[in-house]
Amino acid sequence: MSGSPKRSEATGPVVPMLMLTELFLPTKGGTAVWFDEVCRRLGDKEVQVVTAQVPGATGHDRNHPNRIRRVQLGRHPWLRPESLQMYWRLFAEGWKASARGQVRVVHAGRGLPEGLVGLVIARARRVPLIVYAHGEEITTWTQPLKARFLRGVYRRAQAVVANSRFTLGALEGLGVDPERIHLVFPGVDLARFHPGLAASDLRAQVDCAGGRKLVLSVGRLSRRKGFDRVIEALPGLQRAGIDVAHAIIGIGEEEPHLRALANRLGVADRVFFLGQVAADDLPRWYNAADVFAMPNRDVDGDTEGFGMVYIEAAACGRTSLAGLAGGTGDAVLDGETGLRVEGASSDAVEAALRRLLADDSLRDRLATRALARARQEMGWDRVTAQTRALHGKLGLDAQGATGECV
Repeated sequence: MSGSPKRSEATGPVVPMLMLTELFLPTKGGTAVWFDEVCRRLGDKEVQVVTAQVPGATGHDRNHPNRIRRVQLGRHPWLRPESLQMYWRLFAEGWKASARGQVRVVHAGRGLPEGLVGLVIARARRVPLIVYAHGEEITTWTQPLKARFLRGVYRRAQAVVANSRFTLGALEGLGVDPERIHLVFPGVDLARFHPGLAASDLRAQVDCAGGRKLVLSVGRLSRRKGFDRVIEALPGLQRAGIDVAHAIIGIGEEEPHLRALANRLGVADRVFFLGQVAADDLPRWYNAADVFAMPNRDVDGDTEGFGMVYIEAAACGRTSLAGLAGGTGDAVLDGETGLRVEGASSDAVEAALRRLLADDSLRDRLATRALARARQEMGWDRVTAQTRALHGKLGLDAQGATGECV
């Protein structure tokens, strides 16, 4: 991955560890980026990653500093549970990876399935277990048996990493010991995402070569992201005299609905669906934009746990519009690095976009503060340092582990 360091460029003690995660680059998404970026900074081959076999994995893994073990992780409707094969394959490969004292701590990318598998391995190997919580799995996994296992994993792990204060509160609501919950915000690759990247060609692609403003959205095309509210705001922004286009990067189940919405509102010529863009182009698209917008909302419990895209935009010197739901308040500081409004309200989204697009001084002030915060607080080296500090709290050092999973 461009800009990502090998272990030799990072600092700190190396603790042999096992990471169990279905989500790891080149899989798309913030969680996959998080685990890849931090694992490569924590060590070389001492860090073993058991993850899913996905297209593009061979090329990605070829020069990766960590030892990557890929397995086929699929769900089958004829199995009960349908993810049973995932559990078994994660366990089998994780068990082999942790043999002969090669692992001093187990990290699990989610509570299920990775956390349950990690709990078994960690207890058998007598090493600590760290489980990551992202927020939406707690609010959406309401099936009684699944929720019970999820709660059990969190309560039995030696440490649980919460990606936002919202997620931390949800964990406490499940009865997880607050002393075992550790707040660690996701980060951003500051060498890759930064201001000053050439983007005039990208603006021309979306008819913004002149003075037209560009609102950018990045993420899976799902209802909770609020991209529909941005599209709904366009006619009102036009009536207010703001010439604006909306570019959307991502794929997902909501694309037909979003296209139909743009057609119905008569703004189809101003909404550009870019799909998945090249990795090197993503930072340039943030640079091309005037404002980043993902006015998220809660949809039947499905919510945004943090929102790494806001931090990517900030690192490129762009302010953001976020919703009030979930943990986005830790990614976008309202009135300081961006604006937060009720994402379920089209009027609120339109009013906030009007403020950001019409007031250059406000937009520049928020963007400057967002960039400063990203540089000072949100780099992956800082996240890695927090992870190492967590290892220290668990009694781990470069030679071994004194803590055990209880």
